[in-house]
Parts: sequence; C-alpha cells; structure tokens
Amino acid sequence: MARYIGPKTKIARRFGEPIFGPDKVLQKRNFPPGQHGANKRRKTSEYGTQLREKQKAKYTYGVLEKQFANLFEKASHMKGITGEILLQLLESRLDNVVYRLGIAPTRAAARQLVLHRHITVNGKVVGIPSYRVEAGDIVGVRERSKSLEVISDALAGFNHSKYPWIEWDETQKAGKFLHMPERADIPENIKEQLIVELYSK
Repeated sequence: MARYIGPKTKIARRFGEPIFGPDKVLQKRNFPPGQHGANKRRKTSEYGTQLREKQKAKYTYGVLEKQFANLFEKASHMKGITGEILLQLLESRLDNVVYRLGIAPTRAAARQLVLHRHITVNGKVVGIPSYRVEAGDIVGVRERSKSLEVISDALAGFNHSKYPWIEWDETQKAGKFLHMPERADIPENIKEQLIVELYSK
C-alpha cells in the first residue's frame, strides 16, 4: 500500500483511539466509520485482532508495510523481547524522535520537516525520516530553520520531561537521544505481542 493521505479521523475511528493526536470528531463519534459503524456487533477473529494491532502500529508511526516487515525482521534477530525491540526501533526513527522532542506537532509534520531538510543529526542535515537515531546522537533544528513558525508553535509550552529517554536543550533547539526507551515509558497503546504472534504464523 502507498502512504495513507486520506481522512485521519476515519482511521482513528476505526481503531477507536486518537492515534494521530487529539481529535474532536472522535470524541463525539467514538464508533467505527461507515453506514453500520454504530451498530457493528460482529466478533473479530484471532487473526483479525492481530492484523488490526499491526495496522494500528503502522498508522501510528507512519510506516509502510515493507518497512514494517523489515523492522520486525531486524527486531526478531536482536537479543531481547521481539515486540519491545520492534517498538524501540520505531521510536528511534528520526521522524519519531523529532516528534517526541516537540519540534513538530504530529509525526506527519515531523516527517515533512525531515524531508525538507530542516533537521540535523550531530550537526549534519539528514533528510531521511527512517534514519535510525543512536544513543548519544544530538537531533536539532537547522540554524536557518529555527525561526520557522511551525517549529516555534510546536515547542511553545511543550513538556519534554514526559519522555525520559531524551534531553532537550532550549538554547540550542536540540535534543539528545540518551538511550532506547523502556516499554513502560512508551505511551502508545499497542499490544506488540499480538504483532509478534501474527508474524510467527
């Protein structure tokens, strides 16, 4: 599938969660989209539940099917709990780190900032959203981009302390990726074990 550019509220209603951020429509209409959305009572199969969880993770992090499969493959060969490692790999993507640092209001906006070469890693401009950030890397805003209104608005009042694996320097408009986040610190409501079970079939 190509990257989804349709109505985000429709996807959020499908999962019943604001996976793209606060959504006023979802608060009012917290049931699946479609003519029979409010009356749907059909039981979901085990496979359907597992697939739904994978789709939720893909939409949340803005990752395509092949990218997601490659990340799972990498996670399955690393030491530790596969599901947790998968989420850690998703969290260490550059676009996600930019979002977590509060430089952009959404992951989609963060991806755009990276693609438009407004973001640096260790002082060098990086234009690849899937770039993997390592422990100790400094992710910041390019000097000539620091005055951008979208960045200033996103950073205004942002609480950086809620993500203990990053350290923000307001004067430099840059953050340090201290270490991979612990599963308990990742706020996304994703049941990663269901994804592992799906790929293990």
